Amino acid sequence: MSSELNQLHAEVRACVKCGLHATRTQAVPGVGPCPADIMIVGEAPGFNEDRQGEPFVGAAGKLLDTLLARIGLGRSDVYITNVLKCRPPQNRDPMPNEVESCSPYLARQLSMIKPKVVLILGRHALERLLPGQGSISRIHGSLVRRGDVAFVPLLHPAAALHNGALVADLEHDFDRVKAYLDKLLAPPPPPEPVPVPKQEAEQLRLL
Repeated sequence: MSSELNQLHAEVRACVKCGLHATRTQAVPGVGPCPADIMIVGEAPGFNEDRQGEPFVGAAGKLLDTLLARIGLGRSDVYITNVLKCRPPQNRDPMPNEVESCSPYLARQLSMIKPKVVLILGRHALERLLPGQGSISRIHGSLVRRGDVAFVPLLHPAAALHNGALVADLEHDFDRVKAYLDKLLAPPPPPEPVPVPKQEAEQLRLL
């Protein structure tokens, strides 16, 4: 992890802007390599994340690990964070002022991580990263280009834990993510061989 990103994480842990520091156990800045081709952005830390200081370490995190393994990835391959860096009391929805307070940190993380693909987990992350794009229930699994970055909105693993019928949707969407990644992260084709001028080729044959 870069020293610049370490500094940002320290700023997040010291932040008192939105007031959630008063009820959190600790901040949860994010975890993973820097830079990284793939970045995952969720909504906010939950109970387990608040205790451990890492994103997606509870039941939703275990499901996320399973989904990543399904497409040949592990945590060491991706950078994971949330829109909010502190747990809202009782896991309530993020408030607009809290999202605004944390948004500069997320913007800086995107700038430092330089992802080629961003997986957006849940409606609150979708509203922050792709405002006006549509509801998560309508566009999940699709690919949205913004400049050099490809965004893929996905249902939040926690939603699938509450409604088991959504697990199949998530699995299908991650299969689509695999296809996107195979295309977007494929190495460039080798350069075309430089043709040998005809006269030179004939001279080579004579030798």
